[in-house]
Amino acid sequence: MLKWPPVYDAGYHPAPDQDYWFPEIETMDPAEREQTIILPKLQQQLKYAYEHSGLYQKKWDAAGVKPDDILTLDDFEAIPILTKDELRADQAEQPPFGSNLCVSYQELARVHGTSGTTGKPTAFGISKSDIQRIAETHARVQWAMGVRPDDIVFIGSFFSLYWGSWGAMLGAERLGATAFPFGAGVPGQTDRAIEWMATVKPTVFYGTPSYSLYLAERAKERGFDPARDFNFRILFFSGEPGAGVPSTRKRIEETYGAICLDSGSTGEMSPWMTDGECARRQGMHLWQDVVYAELVDPATHKRVPYGEEGVTVYTHLERNSQPMIRFWAGDLSRWVNERCACGRTYPRFPRGIYGRADDMFIVRGENVYPSAIEDVIRGIEGFSDEFRIIITREKTMDELIVQAEALPEVSAGQIGTLQNELATQLKAKGLRTIVQMLAPGSLARTEFKARRIIDKRDLYDRITHKA
Repeated sequence: MLKWPPVYDAGYHPAPDQDYWFPEIETMDPAEREQTIILPKLQQQLKYAYEHSGLYQKKWDAAGVKPDDILTLDDFEAIPILTKDELRADQAEQPPFGSNLCVSYQELARVHGTSGTTGKPTAFGISKSDIQRIAETHARVQWAMGVRPDDIVFIGSFFSLYWGSWGAMLGAERLGATAFPFGAGVPGQTDRAIEWMATVKPTVFYGTPSYSLYLAERAKERGFDPARDFNFRILFFSGEPGAGVPSTRKRIEETYGAICLDSGSTGEMSPWMTDGECARRQGMHLWQDVVYAELVDPATHKRVPYGEEGVTVYTHLERNSQPMIRFWAGDLSRWVNERCACGRTYPRFPRGIYGRADDMFIVRGENVYPSAIEDVIRGIEGFSDEFRIIITREKTMDELIVQAEALPEVSAGQIGTLQNELATQLKAKGLRTIVQMLAPGSLARTEFKARRIIDKRDLYDRITHKA
C-alpha cells in the first residue's frame, strides 16, 4: 500500500531537458495507474475523511455508504455529491472551518477562502504538509507547460484570499524558477507592471486572460509592443474560460508572441492546477493521481462516457486538512481519453472549461454559453477585447443584446460593417441577438475576472408582478 498522504522529496528536480516531472506516473497505462495509484489513494483518502470529518461521517451515514464499500472506481459513484452550499451551511454551524477540518489549528499553515461575491465566503484551512503537496503538484504541471528553473514567472493577479496567485507562486518556487509576485488591483499598478515587465523581461506570465488583454491594450496605448518589448514565451491562466476559447487564445498568442496555456479548477480543490495544459496545447490534462476528476451527468451524478459533455466533480487524493470528496464544481466541459502528443496518458478537456453550469443561460429556448459569443467577437478583426452580454425581457420575450467596441483605428464608415458581421456570425451559431456598437473605451476593464453577463429579466418580472 502506498504511503498516505505522500511525502515528496523537496530536493528532487528533473533534468531541464526531461519532458516529465514523474515520467513513469505521467506516461503509465491509464488502467494500470487507476489500479495501482489512483484507487489505493482514493480508498485511503476516504477512510481518513470518514475518521476525521464530522461532515462526511454524517453525510455518508445518511446515504448508507462506508469507505470500505468502495472497492472499485465504479463503486465510488455511490458516494454522494458535496456542494458549496453544504460547505457554507456546515461552516455557519461550526465556524470558521466547519466540521470538515481534519487537522488541529497548530498544523495549519494558511487560511484562504472565497471572496463571497456570490454568497457567504467559504474558509479554507490549509495544513503545512498540504502546502508542500500543493507546491509539488503545481511544479509538475508548470513543468509540463515548459516552465524551467531559468525562467522568471511574473504573477499578475491578486494576492489575497484568492488561491490562484499563491498557487502559481508555490509551483514556480518549488520548480526552482524565479517568482516575480507583482500582484494586481492597486490603482496605477497596471502602468507600473508594464514598466517592470519591459525592464526585468520575465519569461512567464500568470493571471487571467482578461487582464492579459487589458495589460496589452494599455501597453500599446503607452507605445509598447508586448511581443517586442516584453520577453514572455509562456502565458498561463486560470480564473476564466478565455484561455481555452480558440479566438481568445489566438489573440493572446499573436499579441505577446508566446504560447497561451489553460489551467484551473476551483479554490476548494487546491492544488487547482490539476486541470492543466501542457506545452502541446491539446487541452487541459486531468492529473488524476492527485485530484480525481469526474465529468458527470447533472441529473444522475453518474460519469458520462469519454467524448461526451458533463459537469465537473472533483475529489482530493492527497489532502489531510480539508479534503473535498466528490465536490460539485459545476463547470462544463467535454472529456476524451486519447494519449496526448506529449506522451502523457491522462484524460483531457480538449476545449478546456468553456463555462459554468450556472453561467449558461437560456434565451428563447436556446442554450447560450458566453464563451461561444466571446469566440465569435474575438475572431473578427476590428473589435476590442471587451464586450458585454445583456439579457432583457420585453413583454414576454427575451432579448439578447451584445455590446461591443470597435478599435480606435476603425473608421466611422466601417462600424456598420463590423456590426453586421458580428450579428451574422452570431446568427449562424443559432443566436438571435441585437448588436450594439459602443465607443472605444466605453466598457470597464478588469484586472481580475471579467463580469460579462448582465441578466435584467428578474427586474422586468418584479416590475410586472408589482403592476
